[in-house]
Amino acid sequence: MQAPKRPIRSIACVGEVMIELIADEGGGAQLGVAGDTYNSAVYIARALRGTDITTSYVTALGVDPYSDRIVTALTSHGLDAGCIERREGIMPGLYAIDTDDAGERSFSYWRSASAARTLFSEPCEITLDRLDGFDLVLLSGISMAILPPEIRQRIFDWAERFTAAGGTLAYDSNHRPRLWEDVGTARAVNDAMWARADIALPSVDDEMALYGDADASAVVARLKGLGVSRGALKRGGDGPLDLATGATPQALPQVGKVVDSTAAGDSFNAGFLAAVAQGSSDLDAARAGHVLAAKVICHRGAIIPEDV
Repeated sequence: MQAPKRPIRSIACVGEVMIELIADEGGGAQLGVAGDTYNSAVYIARALRGTDITTSYVTALGVDPYSDRIVTALTSHGLDAGCIERREGIMPGLYAIDTDDAGERSFSYWRSASAARTLFSEPCEITLDRLDGFDLVLLSGISMAILPPEIRQRIFDWAERFTAAGGTLAYDSNHRPRLWEDVGTARAVNDAMWARADIALPSVDDEMALYGDADASAVVARLKGLGVSRGALKRGGDGPLDLATGATPQALPQVGKVVDSTAAGDSFNAGFLAAVAQGSSDLDAARAGHVLAAKVICHRGAIIPEDV
């Protein structure tokens, strides 16, 4: 019998954090640190500052200056770095963002040999069992796509044990086609994770692109068929849809001009999970996620300054 969900006092976000290059109008670029679950972790830590809830980031890095830069950035945001694997001879991934006049972004990646691809692979100090000590764990489709098949299977097995023991697992498919071997593998892995997740945080565009669903209603029906009963379907300006009730929060803020849609979904996840951790209802958590995302997309880059 599955144990009741324990109170959330510790959160772990798992995946890949990379060096980010943001092209500017003068032909240069700004250097940053970002990645989908990392972005969520930063915004979660900000939202929970002043509480007794801790946020950690779980990844693998090298022992090079750029990996050191990532750890410095990570800890500067109040994230715990105690679950970061450091490996000799490999480095973090790199990606560049170009943004058009409508705020839509395009990405160029150099990540095929990134250190994060070795996460949980032996020999390692940071094993999957280390995640058992957290109350809430966030994974994404990017987290899963970069890992080898045998590690994915271990995550499936771990997830079943973790949720059965009272842990809360959150998942966002965050579909990036080029990271997967093929469509069939992407669907199979995501199906397995949706079936195990306590909180589902899909984006309607990602789900329609991967599965060929006709609309949001078809997405919801398919997810429910996999056992999803809680979470929010992100629908951009249309507002999030509560997956349990079908309701959408009312009087959501409107964004006049999207400057940069980078981290829109990541920041929504953060607002949602931080609110849930503090005892909010899922509908109120969806509101918090939307409000945060609406703020983030009005500024350039994945991690916006705290004082804007």
